[in-house]
Amino acid sequence: MPPLREELGRVLVELGREYKEMVVIVGDLGKSTGASAFEIFPERYFNLGISEQDMIGTAAGLASAGKIPVVSTYAIFLVGRAWEQIRNSVARDRLNVKMIATHAGISPYADGASHQCFEDIAIMRCLPGITLVLPADLLEMRCAVRTAIQTSGPFYIRLPRGEIPRIFEDDSEFQIGMARRVTDGSDVGIVASGFLVPEAIKAEALLKKDGINATVLDMHTIKPPDNEAVLKTARQTGAIVTAEDHSVIGGLGSTVAEILRETPVPVEMVGVQDQFGQSGELGQLMEIYGLTALHIANAAKRAIKAKGLGNQRGPRS
Repeated sequence: MPPLREELGRVLVELGREYKEMVVIVGDLGKSTGASAFEIFPERYFNLGISEQDMIGTAAGLASAGKIPVVSTYAIFLVGRAWEQIRNSVARDRLNVKMIATHAGISPYADGASHQCFEDIAIMRCLPGITLVLPADLLEMRCAVRTAIQTSGPFYIRLPRGEIPRIFEDDSEFQIGMARRVTDGSDVGIVASGFLVPEAIKAEALLKKDGINATVLDMHTIKPPDNEAVLKTARQTGAIVTAEDHSVIGGLGSTVAEILRETPVPVEMVGVQDQFGQSGELGQLMEIYGLTALHIANAAKRAIKAKGLGNQRGPRS
C-alpha cells in the first residue's frame, strides 16, 4: 500500500504532463503533503513558504490568467489561516483553484489539537460554489484530483495524513455528487465519509453478526451532496447513522440531517463531539472520540431502537 503522499505526488505529476497550464503552490510543506513531486516542473512549482494567505492570493491571480493552480498544505493551515482569501478571492469569483488539504481530522494524531482540524468541512461547506470531496481510499483520491483538474471551478479535497486503505477495485462508479453504495441492507443506513468509511464497513460486518443488515453509503462528496441516495436509504431502512472524523457540528452529519429535515427517521451522528483534539496514538484517540467501528455499530443499534419512537436526531456516539 503506497503512502498517501506518494500517490498524491504521482497523480499530480501525471496530470502535470497532460495539462501544461497546471501549476502547484505549496507553503513549505510540499514534502509532507506529497506535492513536492511536482518539482520536476520547476517553472510550474512554487513554494511560498509559511504564507498561506499569499498562497491563495497567488493561486487566484494565476487562475485569473488561465492557469490551473493546485494549492496543497495541511487542512488546519489552509482553512484556518486563509479562509478570508478563499472566500473573497476564490469562491466569490468562482475561480478555478484546486485546494488539496492533507493531515485533516484526527489523522495527525501525535501532533495534537493544534494540527487536528475538526472544523474545516463546516467552514468550507458554507461557501457558495465550492465542490467539497472526501476520498475514502487511494483510488477515490486519484479520481477526485483528476476530476478537479478536468472540471472548472473551486475544489476542496480533504485527505488524512499517512496511509489510507484500498477499498475499491475500479473507478467506474466514482462521480462527483453521487454517493457510492458499498453494501445494501434494510435495517439501518450508515452514511460515512473519508477516513471513517473503512470503519463503517467494519461496523456493517459487526452488525451482520447480530443479524442486522446495514446499507453503507460512501458519501465522498459533501458538496454537492447526493440527496437522492440519502433519501432512498432513509426510506429503505428507516434509520440513519452518519460517521465522520470531523465535528458533528456543520459536517457530514449536519448535511445529512438537512437533507432529511422533512423525513421522519432517527439520525445518530458519530463524530467529534464539539471539542478539540489531543495527542496520542491513533487507535487510542479513535476510542476516546468515539470513532471506531464498534461506536458506529452501537449508534446503528440505537437508531434502529428509535425507529418507533418518532424523529430523534442528535450528535451522539
